[in-house]
Amino acid sequence: MPVEFYFLPVGLLVLTSVLRLPALVRNWRDPLLRSVSVVLALGAIIFLFAAPPTIAKVNALVGITNFSAPLVYCLLTAASAAIINLTITWRGGPERRRVVAIRWSLGGYGLVMVALLTLFALGDASVERVRDFDTYYATAPFLRELIVLYVLAHAFATVVLAVLCWQWSHEVAGILRAGLLLIVAGSLLNLGYDVSKAIAVGARWAGHDLDGFSTSVAPPLAALSTFCQGVGFALPAVGQSLTRQWRSWSEYKRLASLWESLRGVAPHGTVRIPWWSSPAKRHLQRKSDILDGLAMLPLDSDIGTEARAEAVAAGATEHDAAAAGAAAMVVAALRAHHAPGDGDVPVVDPGTVRAVADDGQGLLLLSDALRDRSPQTLLRSRPSPALSSSTAVRE
Repeated sequence: MPVEFYFLPVGLLVLTSVLRLPALVRNWRDPLLRSVSVVLALGAIIFLFAAPPTIAKVNALVGITNFSAPLVYCLLTAASAAIINLTITWRGGPERRRVVAIRWSLGGYGLVMVALLTLFALGDASVERVRDFDTYYATAPFLRELIVLYVLAHAFATVVLAVLCWQWSHEVAGILRAGLLLIVAGSLLNLGYDVSKAIAVGARWAGHDLDGFSTSVAPPLAALSTFCQGVGFALPAVGQSLTRQWRSWSEYKRLASLWESLRGVAPHGTVRIPWWSSPAKRHLQRKSDILDGLAMLPLDSDIGTEARAEAVAAGATEHDAAAAGAAAMVVAALRAHHAPGDGDVPVVDPGTVRAVADDGQGLLLLSDALRDRSPQTLLRSRPSPALSSSTAVRE
């Protein structure tokens, strides 16, 4: 197996960890994020230390023949414990129960690691085997128990993760479900790794040579498993981030009509943001400018009430009717602002606009109600409040 083969999964896991790093920094107290980060980090470390060049260097550095074998097996067991902890955290439930379960899993897998080191110390592994330790020592006293123990511990954790993610995938949709299904696929490949190891070792017990299952079949399965699980763990985080950015950009564009209408009311852009600012920051800046402009308009609640009632009578929903009333008040106030001598607009409590602005979708609906009219058209034309409400209903 080419040496580079072992380092490709390391790069993938490191990349996945980097993609999840911002979320971990923002929410480092989140046990789920910490659990995922530990699983990814241990996966990268395992592939790094399982590479034949690393195995030889570790053995030479420590001065104990085949010391890399129990080291890699202990790392694999620690990763299995991390997977169990991840599944417990994902499952949720009462915190006390989760804490107890996590302590039991840590204690159980901790004992497995102690047993692995003890069995290695009791066994005789005097011949260095960089690539085929499992099959070469499959029949050696104590070492055969070591090999069986680590395979079973790893398989158990893999099954638990696969079952949980499969059950959860039926309860969610979209990117999260795709990520869970990829983790399930990776878990099945991991089971293939364990089965391949078991076949090779079992063949040795029976006096046959099927070492290829351990040296040629198992490593590619482990690498493919790492790829699927790495993408599965990263996909929800990356997908949700891209979805949030797209939603922010979409809402930023939808607010353009309202923002343009209010440009002459309040100074915009007093806080300059760099051109490379994220869509979320641009959306927040535009929303802030809009709210500043609305706060300076003289709004007539009678106009808003009339337009809202006409929208309701025309069959509009409550949200659309509220946006129609707010749009009518904004149109009238904009005319009064730009042509103060053309009639007086009473300044009253702008309850309708405030209610719309406080609603998460309200400003978008208000902007939609004004979308078909440019600011110049709004100032030149003199439609009745009913016309403003009908525009909102159509939107």
